Amino acid sequence: MADDSLMDRFETNARRFRARDAVAVVFVALFVLVLFQGESITKTGTKLEPGVQRDVVLAVGRPAGWLAAQLPLAAAASSVTAGLSPDPALDDAAGFDAPTAGGVRGQVPVVTPDAFTPAMLGEKPAPRRPLQRVLVTGDSLSTPLDIELARSLAGKVEVTKEPKLGTGISKTGLVDWGKLSASQAEQYAPDAVVVFIGANEGFPMPDAAGKEQECCGAGWATTYANRARKMIDTYRRGGRTRVYWVSVMAPKDPDRQKIARAVNAAVAVAAEPWHAQVSVVDANAMFTPDGRYRDTVALDGEEQLVRDADGIHLNERGARVLADALLERMGRDYSF
Repeated sequence: MADDSLMDRFETNARRFRARDAVAVVFVALFVLVLFQGESITKTGTKLEPGVQRDVVLAVGRPAGWLAAQLPLAAAASSVTAGLSPDPALDDAAGFDAPTAGGVRGQVPVVTPDAFTPAMLGEKPAPRRPLQRVLVTGDSLSTPLDIELARSLAGKVEVTKEPKLGTGISKTGLVDWGKLSASQAEQYAPDAVVVFIGANEGFPMPDAAGKEQECCGAGWATTYANRARKMIDTYRRGGRTRVYWVSVMAPKDPDRQKIARAVNAAVAVAAEPWHAQVSVVDANAMFTPDGRYRDTVALDGEEQLVRDADGIHLNERGARVLADALLERMGRDYSF
């Protein structure tokens, strides 16, 4: 009996509240929200997907944010409720929405669309373009590769052969490859560039801070990678040219193998920002699997000699094998 009496009293009191009372309560709550957290409405609106809902929230939030900024209530509320959210203050400049995020010295470099190939994203490959001009360059490793490529493309594609014997990226006595690559890109405006260099490396280089880096630790590889990256970016001409950089096969001399390993690691890192235009063609895996030197590889069911007697360069047969691999790779991007 007592329970029924309590319920009757609850229902009697509840009936005294009218719809306009509920509306009044909602408006009071909104008014308090505007005074104390007006700016948060605008911030929430900017994070919504484009559409009517976002437009409505911003239409309310912008004047509400202005009004809240004129009053000290938001700061007072934050101080009073700080104990309920004890997280430390965060640096807005480090957020994903910060205008200086990426591309600024001391910050994480930006990632661009050039870092992705269609295959990486499960998309269809871009239509192949006609191949008209190819530049084949590098040190003595690039010959007779250049001759084999020119022979295969004769009558179809203009091939410029420009080896610079005895040169290297880690030494600038004979030629500065940073300057040379700029000159070549401007003079030839190639559709594709084949780079094969690394027979004369291992020289000390000054890093960005001017400190001399000896081969072949991380400091040296970093400096080499930065030089190679500069060349790659020059050759790619803002995305108009595709670059095919050939890795170095393991040489016979164990001391040179260490240098070749550092060169290949540096080039792989250097090419990372531009998968869309840059391919590192792995001659090391092709001719010296696991980094172990060998004179021969299996061709047509038998072992055939592919290296010169110096234990560094490819002979004509090896150059033909590499040229065929390059042409197959280039055929995915160009028609010729």
